[in-house]
Amino acid sequence: MNDEKILDDVPASPAELFKGVFDLPHKSPVRPVQLSLDDKFRFRCHEGIACFNECCKSIDIVLTPYDILRLKTRLELTSNELIQRYTVPYDMDAHGLPGLKLSTQPSSTACIFLTDEGCGVYGDRPSACRYYALGMVSMRKKDSAIDEEHFFVVKEDHCRGHYEPHTQTVREYRREQGVDVYDEMNRGWRQVVLKKRSCGPTVGKPTERSLQLFLMASYDTEGFREFIKTPSFSDVFDLDEEIVNQLMNDDVELMKFSHRFLKQVLFGEITIPLKEGAGEKRLARRRALRAKHRAQKRG
Repeated sequence: MNDEKILDDVPASPAELFKGVFDLPHKSPVRPVQLSLDDKFRFRCHEGIACFNECCKSIDIVLTPYDILRLKTRLELTSNELIQRYTVPYDMDAHGLPGLKLSTQPSSTACIFLTDEGCGVYGDRPSACRYYALGMVSMRKKDSAIDEEHFFVVKEDHCRGHYEPHTQTVREYRREQGVDVYDEMNRGWRQVVLKKRSCGPTVGKPTERSLQLFLMASYDTEGFREFIKTPSFSDVFDLDEEIVNQLMNDDVELMKFSHRFLKQVLFGEITIPLKEGAGEKRLARRRALRAKHRAQKRG
């Protein structure tokens, strides 16, 4: 195990943190020390602390697919209902890769789920909430097929948790907060997003159809499940009946499959078997649809 890294006296300038990867303002709350899983940091949040829930009163929470799945299950909503009621859209990159953030309360920056007693969905809170006061960034080195995870401390002025007499390793904190499970569930999706960002001009701007597929496969559980039932999917992909039944009945397995699907349709990483002649059949269907549309316009 590494020696404990003391962060209280570290200057706010993040110039050495992930140098060359991204720039942060001078007064950023991010402490410019990269942590490994076995490095220790000082922090503890609990109900009796003076700043309890202050971090929930001004949020900017990016949601992952597993966040959506957990929240929709807890609230007994469909994905679309959850998205409409409790999220706002945003662009994850300059090409408009669609993402979701957690909504705030009307005319406020406070979390939509914050109550007088605290978090109203605490057992199923998003991974970003579980990480606080840590942050995590995934990076992939040039010519590497492996993405690496790095951790850092987020130290905001209002937070008194950094002065509590309690230290733990990053690994221990992630396990305690349950964020290790969330990271594992979201790993495939994060790899898709990271590859899209790292490829840059090589991939170019995705088509509107690709963006729609990304949005549906990432967040819309019921919509993606219905898509699997369509000829657009079944004529191309060769899945055993047992696997199809699993996808129809298990949201977690469907989510994991959606990550494989995105890697395949966006980057050509073939892990889902294709039917023989699928390309020709798909082309014929597209031609038939175009002919039908032309006929409708003439009529």
